Amino acid sequence: MSVPIRRRFNAQFKLDAVRLMHGSDRATSDIAKDLEIRPELLYRWKRELEKDPHDAFPGKGKLKPEQDQLRQLQQELKRVTEERDILKKALAFFSRNER
Repeated sequence: MSVPIRRRFNAQFKLDAVRLMHGSDRATSDIAKDLEIRPELLYRWKRELEKDPHDAFPGKGKLKPEQDQLRQLQQELKRVTEERDILKKALAFFSRNER
């Protein structure tokens, strides 16, 4: 049994497909058939574009600005937490040795 290959579409293809959907009198199912994709995929791209027109399709490995900022803040929190834990251990170590 062969596994179907998952196709990847770049942001420009998605934008063009959604624009074609909006600018045409043709049925979405016909447009999807011509593009060799499922109509549900076109509708999902349309929702993503309506939700966030500027950063709708960031691409593989790229994050939207809010997601990138959240990732950076999580990394900083982890680093600061580790530093705090090290300082606590050092304080406990030196407190025991001074007695």
